Amino acid sequence: MRPVSVWRWSPWGLLLSLLCSSCLGSPSPSPAPEKRAGSQGLRFRLAGFPRKPFEGRVEIQRAGEWGTICDDDFTLQAAHVLCRELGFTEATGWTHSAKYGPGTGRIWLDNLSCSGTERSVTECTSRGWGNSDCTHDEDAGVICKDQRLPGFSDSNVIEVEHHLQVEEVRLQPAVGRGRRSLPVTEGLVEVRLPGGWSKVCDKGWSAHNSHVVCGMLGFPGEKRVNAAFYRKLRKRAAKASARRPKPLGRLLAQRQQHSFGLHGVACVGTEAHLSLCSLEFYRANDTARCPGGAPVVVSCVPGPLYAASNGQKKQQQLKLQEEARVRLKGGARPGEGRVEVLKAGTWGTVCDRKWDLQAASVVCRELGFGSAREALSGARMGQGMGAIHLSEVRCSGQEPSLWKCPHKNITAEDCSHGQDAGVRCNLPYTGVETRIRLSGGRSRHEGRVEVQIGGPGPLRWGLICGDDWGTLEAMVVCRQLGLGYANHGLQETWYWDSGNVTEVVMSGVRCTGTELSLDQCAHHGTHIACKRTGTRFTAGVICSETASDLLLHSALVQETAYIEDRPLHMLYCAAEENCLSHSARSANWPYGHRRLLRFSSQIHNLGRADFRPKAGRHSWVWHECHGHYHSMDIFTHYDILTPNGTKVAEGHKASFCLEDTECQEDVSKRYECANFGEQGITVGCWDLYRHDIDCQWIDITDVKPGNYILQVVINPNYEVAESDFTNNAMKCNCKYDGHRIWVHNCHIGDAFSEEANKRFERYPGQTSNQII
Repeated sequence: MRPVSVWRWSPWGLLLSLLCSSCLGSPSPSPAPEKRAGSQGLRFRLAGFPRKPFEGRVEIQRAGEWGTICDDDFTLQAAHVLCRELGFTEATGWTHSAKYGPGTGRIWLDNLSCSGTERSVTECTSRGWGNSDCTHDEDAGVICKDQRLPGFSDSNVIEVEHHLQVEEVRLQPAVGRGRRSLPVTEGLVEVRLPGGWSKVCDKGWSAHNSHVVCGMLGFPGEKRVNAAFYRKLRKRAAKASARRPKPLGRLLAQRQQHSFGLHGVACVGTEAHLSLCSLEFYRANDTARCPGGAPVVVSCVPGPLYAASNGQKKQQQLKLQEEARVRLKGGARPGEGRVEVLKAGTWGTVCDRKWDLQAASVVCRELGFGSAREALSGARMGQGMGAIHLSEVRCSGQEPSLWKCPHKNITAEDCSHGQDAGVRCNLPYTGVETRIRLSGGRSRHEGRVEVQIGGPGPLRWGLICGDDWGTLEAMVVCRQLGLGYANHGLQETWYWDSGNVTEVVMSGVRCTGTELSLDQCAHHGTHIACKRTGTRFTAGVICSETASDLLLHSALVQETAYIEDRPLHMLYCAAEENCLSHSARSANWPYGHRRLLRFSSQIHNLGRADFRPKAGRHSWVWHECHGHYHSMDIFTHYDILTPNGTKVAEGHKASFCLEDTECQEDVSKRYECANFGEQGITVGCWDLYRHDIDCQWIDITDVKPGNYILQVVINPNYEVAESDFTNNAMKCNCKYDGHRIWVHNCHIGDAFSEEANKRFERYPGQTSNQII
């Protein structure tokens, strides 16, 4: 064995080692188990109403016909098996008596009995397929844990069959050693089978196959490989092998034969996973594997976020932004979110009817990612607001854009935002999560932030100065670690043990919140400057898989805006809470008046978690004048701006009382301020500040007549984490003639296209803001 070890460190030896297999113990794939007649062609889905995406009436398709399961003898163990068939990790409960409504068609299974460990429902006992004395009023349902099985493809598109499958794909670079730049875009294709990693024979390999592989690896496209270069490498590697002693040469040849596990791959190019292509697996007793062939080499083209050079990356991103007619909103990670499309200059959502992996993959590739990992329905990425532009999108998977797919234009009655479609895309592996970690927390979702820095010398871990650390910085950390959204960004972490890491290696970190990793944020570099020293004042985070998302009802602002001249003797409480402009301090109190622009604001929580004040109840501030607690000092900013962005009047709104004023039909109120109650806004509810309450205004006493922009920003200081901050601002055009005001064209800040926003800011007929 020692000569092999020496040989592997030569350059061509390394290549041959990769071409053959990197270790002697590389297992060959096990033979495919024989398919049982009962498990072939079965498909599973959840149906019924009302329900969440991970619960519902269980329906099975057998022999081309969908049917249900009777609840007789149904148990949690059976629910576990069915949830795994549906791609979830386990069941948390089950339902009887057609809780999600009665199904139609056959009742396929009755008296179903499972132990809970079965790989398939076909391994459970029952009365037999189609043999039942039940009615559809006894249909069974399941409630699955909202956690997907790794690598599972949605069963509403892909048939669930239990046979030898490709579990994962990777690219192994054929040349180069040491630290390689990530992501890897070119190399030998390796597939993970139940028996381990294997190579793929290149006989009959096509560009369609490469397209599918690149999509699985997070790349939108592929390019031709320099075949001559790899042939030259293989010849040199063969010569190097021939110079080895004969026993070693035979061993290497045998090892190369057994490193192949897959051949005869035939993809159409629209598949979201290699398992959906026609495949042929080598059996354990196959002695001749890939005769006259070689391992498949694939070269992928990265999307704009993962382009090699900064110049190339910026150029591709600018091009993508200019042409963008599709975007993702509300996702915690890159490549996931609610799908929104641009139509007539306005962004809107897509209804999830007939939404599948093909349509989702078109979206993912259009945005510079790989194929879709999941096609999400039921507003899994939060609800949008405004128009629903598309429904019943049917893509073949070859379209360059979602707009090229056949679709149906719908009216408001056809679909609701509770049916907004979303996606999770395959992303390239960049390894950014290995350069950061959390320590000392009670779970893996919280702790003191530690970053890895290098050279000169070995890599080492260090802490981050907590000065000015906030929600935006915490968002980047949670995204980099793949832990979802930021719940809190903490400047003091004395209650978390730092262990042996005590050195502060980064300070002055300032992020926009959109970065993929912390090293993309601005910081002091090698110069460390901390106002407060010591490990207790280092940065920490608490991450969460869900977050709130606040959105202002812009139409209501436009409908309710008016001017009031309010006497000063009625404004003492408002002055105490700084709700008037600075000139009010020098007014002749209690005589005179202030001119106020009043309007109502209705703030919806469309996210997936309740919006709760950052401060606990013990630190809320009591305001005697108005007789209530403020849970947030500044909840909303109100501004009057000139068309060039200069602020001429401002107001602010403390959280007088965050509560559920009204909710959607199927949502119950949880927060009420009366009697020192809990404050917050429940998912699916909204908080209404009427135009006739104190401080619900902008003091425009000193504003001259002219054309302006009214801007309202919710949660302006990012005190509370949200899944999307880009929709927190609302803008309106307003014209003020000194006596009356016209407010129109109100919209959420990111609801328009870039071109429409430019037209909005160039107010029609705008020349000056001089007094009329």
